[in-house]
Amino acid sequence: MNALNAEKKPRLTTSAMIASIASEGQRVRAAPFGKALVEYAANRPDIVGLTADLAKYTDLHLFAQAYPERFFQMGMAEQLLMGAAGGMAKEGLIPFATTYAAFGTRRAFDFIHQVIAEENLNVKICCALPGLTTGYGPSHAAIEDIAMMRGVPGLTIVDPCDALDIEQAVPQIAEHKGPVYMRLLRGQVPLVLDEIEGYRLELGKAKLLRDGADVLVISSGLMTMRALEAAGDLARDNVGVAVLHCATVKPLDEAAIVEVVRSKARLVVVAENHSVVGGLGEAVASALLRHRVQPAGFQLAGLPDAFLDAGALPTLHDRYGISREALGQRIKGWLR
Repeated sequence: MNALNAEKKPRLTTSAMIASIASEGQRVRAAPFGKALVEYAANRPDIVGLTADLAKYTDLHLFAQAYPERFFQMGMAEQLLMGAAGGMAKEGLIPFATTYAAFGTRRAFDFIHQVIAEENLNVKICCALPGLTTGYGPSHAAIEDIAMMRGVPGLTIVDPCDALDIEQAVPQIAEHKGPVYMRLLRGQVPLVLDEIEGYRLELGKAKLLRDGADVLVISSGLMTMRALEAAGDLARDNVGVAVLHCATVKPLDEAAIVEVVRSKARLVVVAENHSVVGGLGEAVASALLRHRVQPAGFQLAGLPDAFLDAGALPTLHDRYGISREALGQRIKGWLR
């Protein structure tokens, strides 16, 4: 009876089934990957699209509608997806292969390693639901995909921040000679980098988006958006936060990282939508050690080395420290 009479709590507007990372009222662009690929492929008949039963959920359905003769539905068979993409690349085509990150990396790792990477084939693997961008729990949350892909020789890894990054990445990864793994944000993708004057993604280059005297956040993917948000919040408390965006995780722009860390004595925080094991944080730490650069402090703002819970993304992002508010609180705590 008490439960029946209890005051109703407001219902969450998102759930484990919804993978949007956009905040309410945030500016977004719909399906930037699909639209950019359709545009680029208009004058490139060698571009083909493949998916493992997930065209609608990777925005590749737009490519399928525009170029049905160049679209291949491989079914729920990720190993076949990667093997077929490798075969097409051997014939001179440039395949864009899409699926979910957990399936593309964990289920098809050997095919990426042996069929694609070992022969340096021109395959572009674009995988949705990277890191904690799904609430479905360990089966779908690819929190170790970068760690796996970093270990593959010759594989370029791209982790775009927003819709603009994705739009600019598509032609660049297509023109890059060799295999690429790109983490893919899909659907209604936030738009933030267009507010940075003169910003342009350059494959292999890190970009300093803002400067600050107290903290340097080195970030990739959606955590660059979170870092910019947290930096704005912390500025009201007179905490200056710089943000260095590494859209390319491998090869890492070590020269830019070393230069910006050396430029000021401040806390360095690496923020990533990935496990603290094997991702951007460890890559940055390795680079600083090898170049004999010692920051004033060093912390990892990534996901824990654990199997994460299922649930609504806002709740999970708070729980695991990658929401705007949680990241700001973590940085404040490390400064004390």
